[in-house]
Amino acid sequence: MLAPAVMRALRKNKTLRYGVPMLLLIVGGSFGLREFSQIRYDAVKIKIDPELEKKLKMNKVSLESEYEKIKDSTFDDWKNIRGPRPWEDPDLLQGKNPEILKKT
Repeated sequence: MLAPAVMRALRKNKTLRYGVPMLLLIVGGSFGLREFSQIRYDAVKIKIDPELEKKLKMNKVSLESEYEKIKDSTFDDWKNIRGPRPWEDPDLLQGKNPEILKKT
């Protein structure tokens, strides 16, 4: 007899119904954020292989070098082509004739 009355009182109690889950979320979120932010500091401590580091230094690509490559390009003959949607046939969309594609 006592148990159903106590359970009914606990279900009606707004502190237990809303406050306890909120506190669990806040405390659990704090521990979760601590773990995720620790990953950032652990990643900085990782050392790179010396051979890989040499390759990365040799293959430096800068914004200025890429600009020099495309500086003299002309875009007068440029054509905007929309990519296919997942349900569309990419060959039809790109202006290719499907009959020619079947022959090859």
